Amino acid sequence: MTTKSITSITDGQKKQVKRFAEDAVDRAIAEGILNKDSIQRLIEQGDEFQSRIIAGIRELSVSNQFANEEVPSNYGYFSGYQTPAPITDQIDILRSHWPNLNPDHAIRYMREVYPTLQLPSWVEGPFALIRPGFFSNLYGEELEEIFKALAKARHGKFVNYRKGRLGPEYLRQHARTISMMAKILKQQPGSDIIIVPEQFGIRHRGRSVRRTREVFVAPEFGEGAKNVGTMILTNPNRLQHYDDLWIDCAGDEYAPVADGDFSLAPYFYFYGGEVEFAADWFDHAFSLSGSASGSLPQ
Repeated sequence: MTTKSITSITDGQKKQVKRFAEDAVDRAIAEGILNKDSIQRLIEQGDEFQSRIIAGIRELSVSNQFANEEVPSNYGYFSGYQTPAPITDQIDILRSHWPNLNPDHAIRYMREVYPTLQLPSWVEGPFALIRPGFFSNLYGEELEEIFKALAKARHGKFVNYRKGRLGPEYLRQHARTISMMAKILKQQPGSDIIIVPEQFGIRHRGRSVRRTREVFVAPEFGEGAKNVGTMILTNPNRLQHYDDLWIDCAGDEYAPVADGDFSLAPYFYFYGGEVEFAADWFDHAFSLSGSASGSLPQ
């Protein structure tokens, strides 16, 4: 299944930015910076002129905040994962754990809507996720349900190092993720299984969670532990080796001592033959990890 490449810039935005460039030239002329001879020099050095304009656009349009929280990384999908499993396979895995999940809407959405979406090139494919509130109104309790399924699927080889500390005083979803998920639920109302375009971490490898949040593009949001855990469950060829890229959950925030300081972020990794779940400071950049993220369907 193929999708169109994204064209998220509106005609109005393009016109406004072009107008800024035109106004800048008019201002340079009015202030005496440009005259007939200097404009001719710009024309003769058109390539260099364009390069400098592009450099300025790049500098202003990409945030430099927390830019030092990035490190080089060669880690990737070592165990063979490249793109998500077919949606029908993902749904079958979910329903093997929770038979009362109704798949009808998800199957129809994949057939009728998903092929028409305009998606960013970094999206690896569609993932089947479970509607928020299906298990509980408490996020931590929903996450525990996913952990039970992961432990079963991995034959007990799953460790939660935050066991007993997943209540709202410890764990919460990031505001951007809450907002984006609310929009997705409006697009897919009444569905037990929702379909979300995602990437599994490689796009943001080597970046701290805080830096990752800073460089999200307009339709992008960080995925939380519940959805990342579900993605691991339905794609068992992800996280099978220590050298597999670890997965940060930029869609969640964690307070280690439940004091209101949500300065950690959860992550999943593989160690000692098992999948493990923990949390670390959101300003730490590691070459072996990257944040999973989703894209608001458009």
